[in-house]
Amino acid sequence: MGLFVTFEGPEGSGKSTQIGLLRRALAERGVPACFTREPGGTPIGEQIRTLLHDERNSALVPEAEILLYSASRAQHVAEVIRPALARGLLVVSDRFSEATIAYQGYGRGLDLEILAEITRFATGGLEPDLVIYLDLDVEEGLRRKRADRDGEWNRMDQQSLDFYRRVREGYLRLAAERADHWLVIDAALPIPAIHATIVEQVMALLDRAP
Repeated sequence: MGLFVTFEGPEGSGKSTQIGLLRRALAERGVPACFTREPGGTPIGEQIRTLLHDERNSALVPEAEILLYSASRAQHVAEVIRPALARGLLVVSDRFSEATIAYQGYGRGLDLEILAEITRFATGGLEPDLVIYLDLDVEEGLRRKRADRDGEWNRMDQQSLDFYRRVREGYLRLAAERADHWLVIDAALPIPAIHATIVEQVMALLDRAP
């Protein structure tokens, strides 16, 4: 059985950069890995991602939003993640179920217990072996996001500052509750320093694996 690592973080935290650097580092070390993302990761999931991120869908209510994210996740787990883990691969996903609790739970204010139950149903109880959370001040993250001309700007980038502050608070609470499974990194640190910490932790995780 393989290992499952996920990346979480607010807008502008540098997840994409660090995931790309980790992909290269693992390839150089000959570590077989599967890189994927949410929402998306499958042909069906990518169609749902387009719908969720379309700025024309600003009327999407939180209840519909969470069900769409969960539909994408269920397909993702069944079609990509579990098969890759069964082959003994290291699976690295850009976001997973923790994003649901942070964004739809703390951000949107949906019931956390209901969200947890929906998530368990969608994932079959699958949880990451390690969550890498890149923490960043909300205002700085949005400044970075707006300055990135090559980055994606979508419906989820149009929320209020208070929304993003609640999301960050949610992530930090989750990290505190599961400190043994979370790696929290200050995303304001230099990119090479963040990368070095991530590689060290991922390789340590692989070394501990049976």
